[in-house]
Amino acid sequence: MVRHDLIQRIRDRLEELNRSERKVADVILADPAAATGMSIASLAQAASVSEPTVNRFCRNFDAKGYPDFKIQLAQSLAGGTPYVSQAVEPDDSAEAYTGKIFGATIAALDLARREVSPARVDRMVDYLIQAKQIHFFGLGASGAVAQDAQHKFFRFNLPVTAYVDVLMQRMVASACHTGDVVVMLSYTGRTRELVDIAALARENDAVVLGITAPDSPLARQCTETLDISAPEDTEHYMPMTSRMIQLALIDVLATGVTLRRGEDFLHHLKKIKDSLRDTRYPLEH
Repeated sequence: MVRHDLIQRIRDRLEELNRSERKVADVILADPAAATGMSIASLAQAASVSEPTVNRFCRNFDAKGYPDFKIQLAQSLAGGTPYVSQAVEPDDSAEAYTGKIFGATIAALDLARREVSPARVDRMVDYLIQAKQIHFFGLGASGAVAQDAQHKFFRFNLPVTAYVDVLMQRMVASACHTGDVVVMLSYTGRTRELVDIAALARENDAVVLGITAPDSPLARQCTETLDISAPEDTEHYMPMTSRMIQLALIDVLATGVTLRRGEDFLHHLKKIKDSLRDTRYPLEH
């Protein structure tokens, strides 16, 4: 079982560590987010120790090696310490902020993976596989995800649309009927227009699926939801990690639909893929 309290365990064991390992611990605890982006050589240099010392330190905390330790560190950050994207400082170097942003994304995706409900995924795939047509609704950053979802789901031989304008969304919701599935994408679940549109679609007998925050106003209007609870501050920071989670969950649902269609459907998907072959230059060897 993966331990998600790694940072606290390091703090608790500081007095047990030898002098060299304590230096490694001090660098990590000073800025855990930055440490997730360091190579073993960078961490060793920052702590003024050898790379074997860093590896020995990692094994002392039940990691198989440095790469495994960094994954556990990112998971620990996702599990409750201040979110790594907020640790970016005005004087950060390109190496530092690049590492922090990648660390934030890795941590958020892993947190979402651990929290997603397979039972809810299964139920949402049930609704999608039975749909007569599917509409994806999103605004802002989530609008780009809605358009990506359209690109994936059109391959399933049913009408699929994506709308990123609230007036179009409202009109489409008012024209919904039994057999329609509307997928609402919203990280916060608090956008008034989307909540009203979800309610309108439900009133017109559509199934409304949400990829949104748990227990949010939007979630309460949905037939079924997949929760997103990554600790991202959308009031001040660009909503990058939430969009990555939404994209991953759309991939999960598209894969579920593909598998439900069975092996016979794979020929259809291959036909679409093959249609692009002549549009690309061949690989150079």
